[in-house]
Amino acid sequence: MSGENTPSKVILVTGGTGLVGRAIKAVIEEENNPSEKWVFLGSKDGDLSDKAATVKIFETYKPTHVIHLAAMVGGLFHNMSHNLDYFRTNFLINDNVLNTAFQTGVEKVVSCLSTCIFPDKTSYPIDETMIHNGPPHNSNFGYSYAKRMIDVYNRGYSEQYGKKYTAVVPCNVFGPYDNYNLESSHVIPGLIHKLYNAKKQGANEFHVLGTGKPLRQFIYSIDLAKLFLWVLRNYDEVEPIILSVDEKDEVTIAEVAELIAKAIGFEGELKYDTSAGNGQMKKTASNDKLRKLMKEKFEFTPLPEAIKTSVNWFVENYDSARR
Repeated sequence: MSGENTPSKVILVTGGTGLVGRAIKAVIEEENNPSEKWVFLGSKDGDLSDKAATVKIFETYKPTHVIHLAAMVGGLFHNMSHNLDYFRTNFLINDNVLNTAFQTGVEKVVSCLSTCIFPDKTSYPIDETMIHNGPPHNSNFGYSYAKRMIDVYNRGYSEQYGKKYTAVVPCNVFGPYDNYNLESSHVIPGLIHKLYNAKKQGANEFHVLGTGKPLRQFIYSIDLAKLFLWVLRNYDEVEPIILSVDEKDEVTIAEVAELIAKAIGFEGELKYDTSAGNGQMKKTASNDKLRKLMKEKFEFTPLPEAIKTSVNWFVENYDSARR
């Protein structure tokens, strides 16, 4: 029969050439599921902040499902100096993607949020019910408010049109294909690149920005990719779901810096620049909802192992890595 090998789902991944998109691609290539056709798009394939360009993409690929990862993202210090840019660009991207998905009959959209969208002043651990309970931290209010609006859109499309649009809230993600740009990277890829340079230069000491005391949960990109696929195939609620390592796996930035230094082989002294900002001191997230809904216990990659793999990837792909 001619239709036997026709995929029943066409899944479009925006931001598909970035950290999480590459991880999802690696996981689905191992699965080799003939019922799903996957399309991974990067910024070169069209400007999602432009409505006409977004419509053209959807008309070309005709997705039945969308994983929406595309965003303007960056580290703490870049956010602090570009809050308006982060708000405007991300708001436009999210409006265009969700509205075009609705207009073209997409069955399900899974968007990606971040734990930084939660209120600055709150109780811990944070959970899915607390997203709108107060202002986010002032350091990245632009990005945070734009991302929060995805939840507002999802609720609106559900209530008015019955659409299955939802969002996941990962903790801090890292892994191969990360952004290692020294000006706009997140903490782990930024430290990997800087400590790599420090080792090459034979430095005797390395200065970490901030006190090193803030606490964070970090999830390896391959682990997040597997959980993303579970959400796409099994999670039918509109309310967001937190995809995070357990609360006991929270570590300080100083501990992360030490793990990276060890993985790179930097033998100098780590010092902390206490004149630099820390951002939020903690944003501990609860993954209780995820743990209750998944039938099998999910095993996260241990942080030292995941950091070592990420460091090795950066060193081996230094010339082609985003930096």
